[in-house]
This record gives sequence, structure tokens and C-alpha cells, in this order.
Amino acid sequence: EGEYLIVRDGFVEDISPVLPEKYTGITPVELGRGVLIPAFSDLHIHASQYAQRGIGMDRLLFDWLDTYTFPQEARFADPEYARAMYDAVTLAMLKCGTFHASIFTTIHRAACDYLFERVSSLGMQAYIGKVNMDRSSPDFLRESTAESLAETEAFVSSHMGGPRVKPILTPRFAPTCSEPLMKGLGEIAARYHVGLQTHLVESPAEAEAAKNWAPGYACDAQIYEKCGLLDHGPVIFAHVIFPEERDLEIIREYGAVTVHCPEATTNIIAGIMKAERLMSIENVPIALGSDVGGGSSPAVYRQAALAVQLSKQREFYFPEESGHLTFAQAFGMATLTGGSVFDRTGSLAPGYRFDALVLDGLEDPAAPLTPLERLERFCYCGSDANIVKRYIDGNEIVLEG
Repeated sequence: EGEYLIVRDGFVEDISPVLPEKYTGITPVELGRGVLIPAFSDLHIHASQYAQRGIGMDRLLFDWLDTYTFPQEARFADPEYARAMYDAVTLAMLKCGTFHASIFTTIHRAACDYLFERVSSLGMQAYIGKVNMDRSSPDFLRESTAESLAETEAFVSSHMGGPRVKPILTPRFAPTCSEPLMKGLGEIAARYHVGLQTHLVESPAEAEAAKNWAPGYACDAQIYEKCGLLDHGPVIFAHVIFPEERDLEIIREYGAVTVHCPEATTNIIAGIMKAERLMSIENVPIALGSDVGGGSSPAVYRQAALAVQLSKQREFYFPEESGHLTFAQAFGMATLTGGSVFDRTGSLAPGYRFDALVLDGLEDPAAPLTPLERLERFCYCGSDANIVKRYIDGNEIVLEG
């Protein structure tokens, strides 16, 4: 409050208690009681599951996948359906203040291509991946190994070089991908210098399946390491709820970012991530993900509040483990850590892109709050109606619909 933030050519140039003399004559944008924050980054969202948000939440993980998720994703073979759903989810993300995301799609390349162009047209920064599945999947959502590799390479090669939206390799998780497929993806990673997003040790069943995946692999993360998928771009591991020490060593060695999805892992009871311990003791970076449709909303700010709540529950039941997250830590996960895989995003410090939100309408007239209190209230009980201005690269955007 009472300071000037200077934006030049889409980037934060300076923060000053007074308006610098060289800007005399320029009328500043007054925010009043509004709170200015960085836009959010969602590092794990299944755009193809938006239609099933809030449905089937009484099911456990694999039952939920078989009953709802896989049939829903199969519908993306229909281009019209894909366009309608991808238009809807991207608009919802912008409304929630999510301007940067790492996005899962489905196995259908044409639908993936549409989402890539859609996100590019909106000015967002993103990684978008065509999902790979050649085993342990329904017949209607399974590719042959050769088809999966060919379609993935076609998707990657056709979208290289974009400044804001980039392809990323997306094997769904180890149980649905054969060793030849994983190794083939590693070759594509090396040819095109693209990164990886996947689920890692989300459930005890997945962790056990990874150990039995093929001879010679000691843990889930080692599958991706030995198949050559960790050397060529950002590495984004979602969930990481049941890691072994070797998983954590690999995460640190390759500078991978892990993603906590509090609501989704509560809904499908995968478990509670050891978030505070991983950050403070294991030195593992953690971002936040909505995991829609495991999560019911693409609002990353809600995940920040839930991350604190779940860490307090974990501390209650496992007091010997470590403490709980502070709100400041959780907000940093939603902005600075998530933004670290993109180009200069996640902060309002000089040198960062001015991708920002203005929040307002969060106080009672008789009980004014500090800016930090207003921000915390927004994450716990606000809505997109409290986002009164949105900026991408310094330009205010106005949403339709």
C-alpha cells in the first residue's frame, strides 16, 4: 500500500515508495484497497477431465478412473466435444487467475493440437502433453506402442519453438506405459529437448506397480531416469505421496518440481503429501495443482488453503514428522514455485513478467484487514468475483462469458 510498481514492456521494472521523476505526467493506475498479487500457476491439471469435476467423488482412485475418467477421456476422439470442453476449461482457468499451467490432455492428437492453439491464443504460458497409454488401460483408450510414439513425435515436432506454450512428454504413469514406450519417449526427449510430466508414487498400488514394472528398476522415479526422460527439459512429478529415498534423490538430482494436489488426493483418498517435510527437510520444491477433475475446481488459490489444512492434519496424526505449512509457504507454492518452470513468472519483483491479479471486496466495512489478511481470506473463502483486474504481460485482459 502507498507504493508504485513500475511496469515497462510487460515486465516489472521497479517498486518505489514515490513515483520516479522520469514518469512524471503519466497517470498511475490506482488500486485503492485492492491487493496486487502474481497470477497463479497450476502445475497439474487434466483439462480433459473438466466435465467430470465434482462427480464420482465417493469412489477410490482406480474405481474412479475406470468408472468416470477413462470413458470421459475417450470422448475426446470427437473434435467438436474436445473444442467445447477445452474452450470451457481454459476460460475457467483465466477466471480463476491461472495464467500458467502444465496440462494433461488425452491420447487424441487432434484434440491436443486444438488445446495447444487455444492456449496460445489466450496469451497463457503452458506445457501441454499428449498422454501415452499402451497397456493396463481400457481397449477404447489404449494405443499400440508404435502408434503412441508416432503420434507423440508428430505432436511434439509440430509445436516446437513457441515462446509461451511448449509441448511436454506425458506418459500417464508407469502402469499404463510399457518399457519400449518409455524408452522411445526418452529418444523423443533427446531429439527435441522436451521435458516430462507424469504422476509419481500417487498411491501405494502405483508405488508397488512401479517396482514390478520391469526388471532393473528400484523405484518409480528411476523408471523415468533410466529411460532418458529427465535430462532434456522441465520435470514435473505430480503427487509424490509415497516416495522412497531413491525417488527423492532423483528428484533433487534432476531439479524436478513436485506438485501437491490437496483437494484431489482428498477426494480420491490417495493420501496426504508430506509437504512441509519435503520442503524443509528433504529440500524438494513443491508447487500446487488443481488436478481437475480429481479436484472440483481449477482455482489454485483454493489449493493453497487446502494445503495448509492438510498439512495440519498430517502434523496432528504424525507429530514426529515435522511441522505444518504456513500460509506464506502455500502461497509461494501457488505462485513462485509453480512459476519457476515458466519464463520469469510467479513474482512481482523487478525482472519478472507482469502477470498479475488485483483482488478486492474481501473486507467488512467495520473491520479493515491488512493486505496479507485480505489475501488469506481470498484463498479460503473468496471467488473469481474477487479478482477485479487481470494482467498478462502488462496488458489488462477482459474475459468474455
